Amino acid sequence: MNIFKLLKQDSATKARIGVFNTLHGKIETPAFFPVATQAAVKGLGTKELNEIEINGLLCNAYHLYLRPGTDVIKNAGGLHKFMGFDGAIITDSGGYQIFSLEGLRKISDEGVKFQSHVDGATFFLTPEDVIQIQLDLKPDIVVPLDECVKYPIKENDAKDAALRTTQWLKRSREYFDKHNKDGLLFFGIVQGSVYPDLRKYCLREVQKVKIDGICVGGLSVGEGEDLRYNMLSLIASEADQKYLRYFMGYGRPRDIIEAVSRGVDLFDCVVPTRYARTGTAYTNEGKIVIRNAPYISDNSPIDSECACYVCKNFSRAYIRHLINVKEMLGVRLLTYHNVFWYKNFMDRIRSAISENKFVDFKKSFLSKFKEE
Repeated sequence: MNIFKLLKQDSATKARIGVFNTLHGKIETPAFFPVATQAAVKGLGTKELNEIEINGLLCNAYHLYLRPGTDVIKNAGGLHKFMGFDGAIITDSGGYQIFSLEGLRKISDEGVKFQSHVDGATFFLTPEDVIQIQLDLKPDIVVPLDECVKYPIKENDAKDAALRTTQWLKRSREYFDKHNKDGLLFFGIVQGSVYPDLRKYCLREVQKVKIDGICVGGLSVGEGEDLRYNMLSLIASEADQKYLRYFMGYGRPRDIIEAVSRGVDLFDCVVPTRYARTGTAYTNEGKIVIRNAPYISDNSPIDSECACYVCKNFSRAYIRHLINVKEMLGVRLLTYHNVFWYKNFMDRIRSAISENKFVDFKKSFLSKFKEE
């Protein structure tokens, strides 16, 4: 099966549209996957995700390994049956979460020893263990354990992490090939911080292994925009066109459109759901903090250009009221709108590329959209 098919590339940028095939349907790219860390998108059920036509989610293997435990999900028949979702699922290895536990983990070439953030229990996981956990979860796409480093970092330290990541990748792929009985897909992660030679090395090593897509890791961890965009451009110019490119954990609208113009195909981020929980909504003119006083008597929809259920039926004043009296419906409505808005945003990006209007769309969007 041809996993990723490139349909068109913008003539003026590296933006492109394609189709990615999974066991649970086709993903038109560029695409955005909402985050379902604990096997749920916070505030939304699968019925609502289906209404919005969300066809892909990111779940986190680290969190699900700790709670409820992989045996529970395996006995349920895998993540899709456990959570009642029929779209594609990627399981993040949890490498970022583990390595964010600074002071509570110890890294070696063999694997990582860490203390649970839940109860302090100590665990040791090898790259092979992390693959087995994901095979038990039975997503569509598994991601190997990697060493994600912070910024700034010395080049020698970044090199050590990149070397370890590629070693773990090879071990992970070997284990995956022996034990993958369900036709799952396997992505490789490119690390290397902001050092071009390390990124090139890691990308070459990833492409030597049998992979179905490329994950960009270790960016958006404190480095400046110029460094980040330089690394994205480098990866796009060096990577084989046949691989989907997935920028992990990246998802503010302005960032997405810049990354798309540099050849990125897939994104995930907690932004639309997390911001909803703070009373913040996305509109085509930027973010609005709907819990604030100016919206107390505003009977207009969140976004007059939005066709979602929330904008068709409820006003800013009503949603503000719900948020400020702490009615859970307020957060649910904002979450629904934000996830819908993101889905529509990606649809518009794809249409612009298809119609040879991406540069104009990007310019128009950035001129109106106010993030802060």
